[in-house]
Amino acid sequence: MTSPRPHGRDVLAALLESPKARGAFLLTSVLNPLWSLRIEDRAPLCLMTMVRGDAWVLPDRGEPVLLRPGDVAVVRGPAPYTVADDPGTPVRTVVGPGQRCTTVPGTGAAEPAVRGVRAWGDDLRETSSVMLSGTYQEPGEVGRRLLDAMPGMLVRPAREGDDALVGLLAAEMSKDEPGQEPVLDRLLDLLLVSVLRTWLAAPGTGAPACYRAQGDPVVGPALRLLHDDPAHPWTVASLAARVGASRAGLARRFTALVGEPPMAYLANWRLALAADLLRDTDATVAAVARQVGYSTPFALSAAFKRVRGVSPREYRTKGPVTCARPLDAQPRTVVLAP
Repeated sequence: MTSPRPHGRDVLAALLESPKARGAFLLTSVLNPLWSLRIEDRAPLCLMTMVRGDAWVLPDRGEPVLLRPGDVAVVRGPAPYTVADDPGTPVRTVVGPGQRCTTVPGTGAAEPAVRGVRAWGDDLRETSSVMLSGTYQEPGEVGRRLLDAMPGMLVRPAREGDDALVGLLAAEMSKDEPGQEPVLDRLLDLLLVSVLRTWLAAPGTGAPACYRAQGDPVVGPALRLLHDDPAHPWTVASLAARVGASRAGLARRFTALVGEPPMAYLANWRLALAADLLRDTDATVAAVARQVGYSTPFALSAAFKRVRGVSPREYRTKGPVTCARPLDAQPRTVVLAP
């Protein structure tokens, strides 16, 4: 039997489809020495790049990483971290939930001022550092499967082609025109996706097992079938027949490469799709259940609450639940090759 060649979404497309900023917090920060920002906003993800000057990103657990102009850092929350002109500079400003900023008493730090549209900080001088940052406000804007797979911090050094995108983002951030918010959201998504593609393609950087497995001649086609038609009543036997493998052989190989059995992977993928539909559409729970392969809305609700901790209706009303990993499970920093 020949292996199928489905034309549905591959694993990369499925992972990278999830970043969808909604009213992301974007800011140009002008910072004069000595400066140090303690980030305690509990946001699920922040992307930052230096337009001028250098910065150190200091995770609470891990080595400091130097950011030079054009480098792009993606930091996964909700764990706090610090950004400073030097690792030894004491914290002078704390950024809390809702992007509320407070100065630390006794440091001599002046209250930062608004400097224009989406601009904040000190007076611009020759020695000033200028940083662009974009913060995703809710976990659902990035996707739980992608967030769980990402390292705590991902740094891509400056490279040819980044200047145009960063420059476009900086230019749009300075505007205050009708419809500006969705334009900025999509530009932020595009910059994030470009960094994630580099990470996923680089060997030895901890890319998700499902992505690495897509090149396997048996597991790869099986993954594409599950992504292309998640509502189909798949069984291990029917999936094995489509990819030309034995039932036991597929189950063993899939589990070894992906890290979970085929039906467990499918169940998690269906719930991820259901979460997106609940967030992005006004479809009823029954309609969502049918679309992702559950026979009844009650079956979807039970599975959704067991895994997500809230019912589909609660998820739609209140949004996703933010869950921090235990400190000893925080993933490492990954600095990509230039």
